[in-house]
Amino acid sequence: MPHRLLLCLVAAHALAAQTQRGSQDRFGQLGTLLPTPNEYRTASGAPGHRYWQQKVDYVISVELDDVNQRITGSEKITYKNNSPDTLTYLWMQLDQNIWAKDSLTAASQTTSDLNNLPFNSLERLKFLPTFDGGYRIKAVKNAGGDGLRYVIQNTMMRVDLPRELPPGASVDFSIDWEYNINPSKKIGGRTGAEFFAKDGNWIYCIAQWFPRMAAYYDAVGWQHKQYLGAGEFTLEFGDYKVRITAPDDHIVGSTGVLQNPRDVLTATQLARLKEAETAKAPVMIVNPAEAKQAESSKPKGKKTWIFHAENVRDFAFASSRKFIWDAQGHLVDGRRVMAMSYYSKESNPLWEKYSTPAIIHTLNVYGKYSFPYPYPIAISVNGVVNGGMEYPMICFNGPRPLEDGTYSARTKYSLITVIIHEVGHNFFPMIVNSDERQWTWMDEGMNTFLQYLSEQEWENNYPSRDAEPKDIVAYMSGPSHDSIMTNSDSVQNLFANAYQKTATGLNMMRETILGREQFDFAFREFSRRWKFKRPTPADFFRTMEDATGVDLDWFWRGWFFSTDHTDLSLDNLRMFRLGTKNPDTEKPFSKKKKEEEPVTLSAQRNKNLPKLLDARPELKDFYNSYDEFAVTGKDRDEYKKFLDGLEPEERKLLEGGENFYLLDLKNLGGLVMPVILQVSYTDGTQDELRLPVEIWRRNNSAVSKLIITPKEIKEITLDPHLETADTDLTNNYFPRRPLKRQFELFKDKKPTNPMQEKPKA
Repeated sequence: MPHRLLLCLVAAHALAAQTQRGSQDRFGQLGTLLPTPNEYRTASGAPGHRYWQQKVDYVISVELDDVNQRITGSEKITYKNNSPDTLTYLWMQLDQNIWAKDSLTAASQTTSDLNNLPFNSLERLKFLPTFDGGYRIKAVKNAGGDGLRYVIQNTMMRVDLPRELPPGASVDFSIDWEYNINPSKKIGGRTGAEFFAKDGNWIYCIAQWFPRMAAYYDAVGWQHKQYLGAGEFTLEFGDYKVRITAPDDHIVGSTGVLQNPRDVLTATQLARLKEAETAKAPVMIVNPAEAKQAESSKPKGKKTWIFHAENVRDFAFASSRKFIWDAQGHLVDGRRVMAMSYYSKESNPLWEKYSTPAIIHTLNVYGKYSFPYPYPIAISVNGVVNGGMEYPMICFNGPRPLEDGTYSARTKYSLITVIIHEVGHNFFPMIVNSDERQWTWMDEGMNTFLQYLSEQEWENNYPSRDAEPKDIVAYMSGPSHDSIMTNSDSVQNLFANAYQKTATGLNMMRETILGREQFDFAFREFSRRWKFKRPTPADFFRTMEDATGVDLDWFWRGWFFSTDHTDLSLDNLRMFRLGTKNPDTEKPFSKKKKEEEPVTLSAQRNKNLPKLLDARPELKDFYNSYDEFAVTGKDRDEYKKFLDGLEPEERKLLEGGENFYLLDLKNLGGLVMPVILQVSYTDGTQDELRLPVEIWRRNNSAVSKLIITPKEIKEITLDPHLETADTDLTNNYFPRRPLKRQFELFKDKKPTNPMQEKPKA
């Protein structure tokens, strides 16, 4: 630094007073909280040499009934038992049962108040009990066509096997089923059908639509926690061949690659798709005029679209005659990926302008921070959901302009953000396949963090709001603050907790705790290790430490496992001066110090009182004129004798001329954090001091830090760049600054006398 500012540890005698940690050791290792490493999951956070996961392949035929909004399907499942365990039954997810009349979700919902209830909320409350939702399972059969015993437990179904399924073996069975598609505008949902009254048509965004195998893995066994609505889906990878039969005037977009394009597309559409593969901008496969014409037509029959997808954990599709469809090929790691968007006229001009470019941007940025996008298709669909929902290769996104085509900046950026977020979910959890039902933060939080990085690479001053520490302050110190490790269905504020708090924590790690280079290396390593595998929280924690060589247990313990928040306080600044023993320096200093002492009120009033010695001067002696600060020859002789006894280095220390400041810090919020200080000096210069979190290791509650500088400190600011989500900035200054707030005046309609006002009913 320009004036060789020195940072020193507090002297030993001061440290002795700072060895109490308080009620808990916030630097305690997580050993007892994390599962014991084993041959499946190592202590380094990597998959073990005997890591395994199940494989599930599906062959599905489904028909969409556009008249009755109904799905009818049949599926054949091939389940490969790669575990070391022998299985006697299989568990399946029946997620559509969330809409059943006897749904556990509906029965467990509570209502705290009915004040100011929106129309759509009341409509939902009244319509939901009347909706005939949920699966109707028509048959469950083995490969030979014989019925299999099954038991439905709310949103889960157990299929009992006629014989044991040993390690390494496979079993084939089939299910026939149907259900009524939930009308999204009436009861919402992640999937459903949206009706457009003006033209009498529907958009279908179909997901959670077939009975899916529940996950079975080493850390949990069967993941058959009930689907209550918040906790999402934990699934196995496999290959899919899906035949979707829809009205012949529908356009269908889906997970996977279309296998029979010549059967379902026109020659013009095929030519446009070919052109789109190498186009520099999105090409209209179905343009707005063609989509508008289709809206007024009636189907003449049906078409079956056949899709194939390899190594995916789920499958979703969208279908409508309203769809405008654009596409653009994009090279990823030398492979062509088709980025495509499906939307209606109600979505323009926003969607035509931003959807497909946002897809491509997402693939680029996410690939930079994790791994190249491995799938051949990436689709964004407008319809059904208010926000967004993700599936392999396809996502459903809600934002639209107003009816006249105008839109606010908020709507524009909401659309770009939600497309980035939902397309980004292809990476987390569709490829890095975490257990969403249990750990929402592992997909939503990690994805929101990468969403933030993508937003910041979209344009300068992008209005991001999900990863900046300053934006999580209200939640961190509020009454609904839960531990990130809380199960998704039990969190009070899921978005703030799993999305924002996690993303903010990762951003803080990247910017303040580890630095960008270290963090990016470790995050890519985690992504690479667990691509197409199922990580647990411990695997992430351990990998980040393994790849960086930094002990982060204090951060996992505080930010992820606790509800502590950051509130560090600058409590005091004490200035010390080193005594030189030089009488020509010390006595004038002492004299000036005494002269600068405030004069008490009594002393001021007593000064003018009549004094006895003024009337009787003969009572005065030597001490009445003695200058206690006068330097004598004896003083100088003693000083010279002292100097002669010093070593050269000791004399240099004595003559240094530095100021010694002891800064007192308190941790009021409980969460230990690095201490970032901006020191301002009386000469107008500044320094930034970044003290590691280990400053709190001996005392989690209060510490003092010694600052040695030749300059005089004017002011110190704590966390000047708002890096640590400090919840109270009023104590981040020394000396304190007044808290600046604004209030508004309003004019009363009629002056009143407060003493005559009657109590309001």
